[in-house]
Amino acid sequence: MSNPHQDNTSIRDDFMLRRDMRLLNNGSYGACPKPVFAEYQRWQAELEYHPGGFIGRWASLLEIARTRLADYLHTTQDRLGFVTNATMGVNVVAHSMRSYLKPGDEVLTTDHEYGACNHAWQFNCAKAGAIYINRPIDLPIHSNEDFIERFWAGVTPRTRVIYLSHTTSPTALTFPLEEICRRARTADILTVIDGAHVPGQRELYLDDLGADFYTGNCHKWMCAPKGTAFLYARRKVEHLIEPIIVGHGWLPEKRSDKPLFDYVEMFGTRDIAAFLTVPAAIDYLQAHNWKSVQTHCFELAKQLKQDIETQFGTQSICPDDFEWYSQLSPIRLPDNTDMDKLKHIFTEHYHIEIPLITWRNFKFARLSVQIYTSQDELDAFYEAITTHVLACQLPTA
Repeated sequence: MSNPHQDNTSIRDDFMLRRDMRLLNNGSYGACPKPVFAEYQRWQAELEYHPGGFIGRWASLLEIARTRLADYLHTTQDRLGFVTNATMGVNVVAHSMRSYLKPGDEVLTTDHEYGACNHAWQFNCAKAGAIYINRPIDLPIHSNEDFIERFWAGVTPRTRVIYLSHTTSPTALTFPLEEICRRARTADILTVIDGAHVPGQRELYLDDLGADFYTGNCHKWMCAPKGTAFLYARRKVEHLIEPIIVGHGWLPEKRSDKPLFDYVEMFGTRDIAAFLTVPAAIDYLQAHNWKSVQTHCFELAKQLKQDIETQFGTQSICPDDFEWYSQLSPIRLPDNTDMDKLKHIFTEHYHIEIPLITWRNFKFARLSVQIYTSQDELDAFYEAITTHVLACQLPTA
């Protein structure tokens, strides 16, 4: 399949990314296009030009940005609050659960979760006397029903909260959440979803998903500046949220009509330029027909994944379709691959940056294909990995 972007230097020129490396790691940190970054700097200059006047407009400016983001996420702006990143969003909810959880209650998750957010739950569950359970979900996964039944078998009468990644960090899988959220609601179990990798990679209908709380990054795949994310709360459970930092948004007597954003945004003078740049990031996505970008990047990632796994005879960890992964692709390597040696070869000889992940006994290259990724970069990665993986094998016992 030809890549409509591979020879389009204007697309690559939109990004400040260094040219002396092949950066196949958008999923970790994202990349902000120059037009969006210029808008970010414009908002920073507004603050410095007249701090008092600018801060006096914060509430209305944030509402404009929140409204545009809410439209993009198919919800309403009063359901959202800007946070710095998804890890902060998870921390806000986990911290708030201290008042909700009782000793002996259980928070159920999987063993595919992001390390920093695992720590947030472990820390706050310990404060509440609750138990944080990472339920093993073995690979490969063959279907939605396969995952749902395996996970739901871990629910007990003590389960009060289910916490799940929408798209996982170590295994790059996108979990089927709608049925989990539906069952949880019926069982009076709260659902908390970490969508760090989802906005910009696939369309997100927050109100329809059914999660009680959802946090996602705008800086990874939505092309917003670093430090831009959101927290969503369903109206009936919004009152459970408590601020991590107490500021002007808090009231001594909590009102049920107090909006979420007051508890997560209003805590003193700081740089909010990244939040205000979200409309410019959405403009950039729309100007580039982002649905077609998502589809095309997925097809490139899928083809490369299949070619490499066929080359090494490794079994895919999930069905090869958009339902299970998208622009972030888990390429399975031989189980005895020496990942440190392979990483050194990638970096020093091919100038390739890509996460090489060991999860349990599985070895993955977590490939990111974004609008700026060229076919030449993907070809170089294929050459590097097929040439050197068999020479990077650990001795068998």
